[in-house]
Amino acid sequence: MGELIYRPRRLRRTAQLRAMVRETRLDASNLVYPLFVCPGEGVRREVRSMPGVFNLSIDQLVGEAEDARRLGIASVMVFGLPEQKDERGSEAFAEDGITQRAIRELKREVRDLIVIADTCLCEYTSHGHCGVIEKGDVANDPTLELLGQTAVSQAQAGADLVAPSGMIDGMVAAIRNGLDFAGFCDVPILSYAIKYASSFYGPFREAADSAPQFGDRRSYQMDPANVREALHEAELDVEQGADMLMVKPALPFLDVIRAARERFSLPLAAYQVSGEYAQIKAAGQLGWIDEERVMMESLTSIKRAGADVILTYFAKDAVRLL
Repeated sequence: MGELIYRPRRLRRTAQLRAMVRETRLDASNLVYPLFVCPGEGVRREVRSMPGVFNLSIDQLVGEAEDARRLGIASVMVFGLPEQKDERGSEAFAEDGITQRAIRELKREVRDLIVIADTCLCEYTSHGHCGVIEKGDVANDPTLELLGQTAVSQAQAGADLVAPSGMIDGMVAAIRNGLDFAGFCDVPILSYAIKYASSFYGPFREAADSAPQFGDRRSYQMDPANVREALHEAELDVEQGADMLMVKPALPFLDVIRAARERFSLPLAAYQVSGEYAQIKAAGQLGWIDEERVMMESLTSIKRAGADVILTYFAKDAVRLL
């Protein structure tokens, strides 16, 4: 017999063979579709820096969620744009706030939809930061009380999960205590446990009208250079009662997703953020890349790194190709 030649190409020969041995699979049930709700009626206003993403009034939001659900997407995350802002972000925890009203309508009108509420203050504060400002910076402990109130109000509206995103120390414990005391011990917490002070958030800040009015968020969001600190942050959230963990952004931090997957057994989410989306859309529109293939490749890489759940503005487009 001659020398044995290994031929891995045998299993790449046809699309059917490639599908049979594929190691990483995307599924509609693992995608979360972020949505931005705004005041008004009949509003469907495209975000300039995010083609295909819209600020939606509640009636339009329900229609968008219904369309996503028909495609097989089971989960949405709601971000609210309030009519009024103040220094404390009071609309974030108002019973009749834009997010609370949106959650009620989604739960009433869209069958079997998981509604995740973004539990943060930056969209609601006049200064655009994620908490109470004292001496020119976010005051940690006074912010915790407001986050607890916000989570409870979202649970009262019908949110299936709450997702604190501010990187405020102790936020998971404060929210867990608040939910339990209010009788919502069954509402899970999806913690943005590892959220970097990233430059990839720019388009989101246009979509959510949440840009800081002074300074930046580097005193409370993480330094993009750090991995060990990220794992410590996640460990603290696990100890405080988080039910799921999230890494944000996703593609620039695939190594962090992998490290978190290897360290923790909780379900792990990753957020393919606005800047990741905008880059792919822009290059695709210019004809520099194949948008659909790059979209699917990027989502697959996030899943391959270890994410169980992916938040992505591409959710509907991706599901159509699955």
